[in-house]
Amino acid sequence: MKKILLILFVLLILFIIGLLIRTLTYPFTRVKKSAATPVQPAVNDSIVARFAGGIKIATISIGDSTLFNYVPFEELNSYIRHNFPLIYRSLETYTVNGHALVIRLKGSDNSLLPLLFLSHMDVVPPGSAAIKNNDSTLFKPRDQAIPPVSEIAEEWDYAPFSGAVANGRIYGRGSLDMKGMLFSLLEATEQLVREQVQPKRDIYLAFGFDEEVGGVRGAAKIADYFKEKGLKFEAVYDEGGLILEKGSVKGISSDVALIGCAEKGFLSLKIKVKGLGGHSSMPSTTSAIGKAAVIMQRLENHQMKAQIGPIIQNFFQQVGGSMPFASRFAIANRWIMEPLLLAQLTKNHSTNALVRTTTALTMMKGSDAPNVLSPEVQFVVNFRLLPENTLQEVRNHVEQATSGFDVEIEQVDNAREASKVSPTDVKAYKMMEASIRRLYPDLIVTPYLTVGGTDAIKYQNLSDHIYRFMPIKINHAEQQSMHSTNEYISIENYLKMIDYFYYIMRHYDDETSAKTN
Repeated sequence: MKKILLILFVLLILFIIGLLIRTLTYPFTRVKKSAATPVQPAVNDSIVARFAGGIKIATISIGDSTLFNYVPFEELNSYIRHNFPLIYRSLETYTVNGHALVIRLKGSDNSLLPLLFLSHMDVVPPGSAAIKNNDSTLFKPRDQAIPPVSEIAEEWDYAPFSGAVANGRIYGRGSLDMKGMLFSLLEATEQLVREQVQPKRDIYLAFGFDEEVGGVRGAAKIADYFKEKGLKFEAVYDEGGLILEKGSVKGISSDVALIGCAEKGFLSLKIKVKGLGGHSSMPSTTSAIGKAAVIMQRLENHQMKAQIGPIIQNFFQQVGGSMPFASRFAIANRWIMEPLLLAQLTKNHSTNALVRTTTALTMMKGSDAPNVLSPEVQFVVNFRLLPENTLQEVRNHVEQATSGFDVEIEQVDNAREASKVSPTDVKAYKMMEASIRRLYPDLIVTPYLTVGGTDAIKYQNLSDHIYRFMPIKINHAEQQSMHSTNEYISIENYLKMIDYFYYIMRHYDDETSAKTN
């Protein structure tokens, strides 16, 4: 017996040694310190002023097409035409469906597939938070920059559509999402025209006007137009990932550039649960609302299976080298440690969204009076799908959760499968990495799964290389200001974003352009 125990002990020691060796030899990507000096664009008052003026135009989109106010979008189109005269004098420009804007810079080689850069004109409503300063004329681009915010603000420092420039920042709704990217693309293109640069391949800019409410009238119509023209694209670049400052991603001791190589799918289902109605003085033993509560608890307690798909495995390989040993151990030995790894990832709502088709109960309606039992209770559940799951699998999951109850299930809004996953071993991705590293030499660049929806998914039949990334370096609190209070972008971030897009546009077909550090 002792001999058997000794053998088992030796085998256990050898097993542990094997796991340690695998951890130490696992091919994590290492962050190499670069001797290169980061590119630091000089402050240009005119560039900042043009962007600030665009923020002043309140291009708010709403879902109800009958209430949609198109006047600000006409104003923004006119503003762009007036402030980027070289683009309108030299390039092909046109609108799609009245307000979506398309710009084409013609290349020298028609045999090459064009590049497509996306953004959107619309913004979400600013909310009702208090405003500290209503000065709409403040323009101090040479101010000393103050440190980034460290927590989500409860008030606006300046009015949401003031376009105020102060403290090294440009304030206003849309400064991050997405007018910053829109105006940086215009500035980069105008610079190419000013320098009389003709790229080898065509470059398209496409700006929708209703991305925040689904993009069906903007981006979808542009994509249809491109399809009718028979266009295909070498690459499509849209919003998505960001550069998160060191400490923003728990356990990673480096800045991280998150390039969205795919985005999650979307499905909302309305579930109507039947029961006995009547007066609350003589209630039945089971009510419709009680049955609905059971179903909702089933959905929350028994969610879609967590899993580590290829894109997240690639993400771990890129970031693992900057994580503590325990995390590296779990990633390197995923074949045995995956249950523990998933248990940790699913504890946090941010990382849970990367490894699971998420379940969110969002709306509910029952009786209209406190003493009336409703014969029907309805609620809405929203799912964001991993690329590894399908819409039909989610519907089957819901049918299982509602088994035994009298229910009706109907789809709400437009459902979509998760997008295709774009590769990382192609020029389109490597050009992004090269441009990022000019601005931020010492950081991790990694593929990532975009958990929100973007206009990019409308174009997935037009290109196999679709990437979602906005080259701005922000912390978690700044990121949360999108769709919230006191949204701003630093002047440094904005100027670097222009440089980032200019580099890709100008150097995409240079022989050494995609070489990375």
